[in-house]
Amino acid sequence: MIPRFVLGVALAAVMVVVGTFSYIYLGSKQSKIAAPPEKPTVSSPRAQSLVLPGTLYLTQSGALYDLAAGRFHQLTGEEGWTQPSATPDGNSLLAVRQNALFSDVYVLNRFGRVQRQVTDNASHQRFQDIGYNYWSFYPRLSPDGQTLWMTYDGLKCHPECFDVSLAVWAMPFNGNIRQAHAWTDGGYYTGGDVQPIPIAGGVMYTKYSYGPDGKLVGQLWFTGRAGSFGRPLTDPSVDCRSPSVSPDGNQFAMVCTYEKQVSYLTIATWSGETIGPLKSIITNQLVAQPTWAPDGSGIAYLAPGAPAGPFQLWWLPKAAYAPPPPSPSPSPTPGGPHNGPLPSPSPIPAAPAVKPIQVTTNNGFDATSPMLWLG
Repeated sequence: MIPRFVLGVALAAVMVVVGTFSYIYLGSKQSKIAAPPEKPTVSSPRAQSLVLPGTLYLTQSGALYDLAAGRFHQLTGEEGWTQPSATPDGNSLLAVRQNALFSDVYVLNRFGRVQRQVTDNASHQRFQDIGYNYWSFYPRLSPDGQTLWMTYDGLKCHPECFDVSLAVWAMPFNGNIRQAHAWTDGGYYTGGDVQPIPIAGGVMYTKYSYGPDGKLVGQLWFTGRAGSFGRPLTDPSVDCRSPSVSPDGNQFAMVCTYEKQVSYLTIATWSGETIGPLKSIITNQLVAQPTWAPDGSGIAYLAPGAPAGPFQLWWLPKAAYAPPPPSPSPSPTPGGPHNGPLPSPSPIPAAPAVKPIQVTTNNGFDATSPMLWLG
C-alpha cells in the first residue's frame, strides 16, 4: 500500500498541474536548447519601440513586472507571483503567490509591495498533513469591490482521499475563507472550473470536462447563483478558454483550439446573456492570455516569437478585428444623349491587412498567467 504522505505529495503535484491546466501543453512547445529568456528589464533603460497605453502587468519566472511608457519595471522578486488582477479603483493589485504545495491570494500596491494576505491555505495541522493544504487561483474582485472571486479547491474531502476539485468560490473581500461558499462544482480530475470573471448577473468562467468524444476540453460557462448548474456559452468541440471582457463589456476575447494542436485568438459579442458567433482573428500563432487595452484600442496577447520559442508580448490594433467601414463611392452623373455614357466608378483599393506587432523579442513570459491592463 502506498504511504499516505507519498500519495499526498504525488497528488499535490497533480494539483499544481491542474490549477494551471489551460496552458500546460504550451510549455512543451518551447525549445529546450534555446538560450534562456532575458528579464524584461534587460532592454531598459532603452524604451520599447512601441508604447502601449496605460500600464500592463505580466509575469516571468515567478516575478511580477509592469510595462508603462515603453519601459519594463520589476515589481517583485522571483517568489512564485502569478495571475495579477486589480481592485475596481485600480489603486491596488491582487496576485497569487504559488508555493510548492499551496497558493494564496495577496493584495499588493501598484509598486509590488505586499499590503495584506487574503487567504491562508497552508496546513496548520501538527504534522503538516498536506491533505489540509489548499489552492487559490485567478482572483478577481466584484465591481463593487466587496466580493473576492477565485478558483479554490475547498470541496475536496481530506485528509484521506486527496481528491482534486477546483471550483469557483466567492468570499467577502474583507472577510476570511470560512465565509467563502462555492458557486460551482468543478467535478473530479478534469481541471475543474477556473478563471472566474464577475459580470452583471453572475459569473463567467472556463469549465474543463470530457466532451462527447472523450477528450478533455474547455467551455465558457455562466451561472447566476451559487449552487446552480449554470449553462454553457460555447460548444465543447470549439474548446475555448481564458475569457477576457472588453472595456465596454460588449465583447469577449478568448482562446479556442477546436480540439487540435492550435490556439486561435477568438472574439465574440456579449449580449449580457449569450455570446454571439465566434470570430477567429489570429489562426497562425499559439496564442495565450488575450487582454483588452483599457481604452479599447486593441488586444495584447502572448505567443512565441519563433517556432518552439518562449512566449513574447504581442499587440493587435483594433483595426485588425474591427476595420472601419469602406468609404462610399461617389454617385456617377447620369448619362444621356448630351453628356455621354455613365462613367465607370474608380476602383477603391482594399485596405492593407493589419497584422499583430511583436513588442518583445527575447523575453519569456508566463503563458499560464492572465495579464492585467490598467489605464
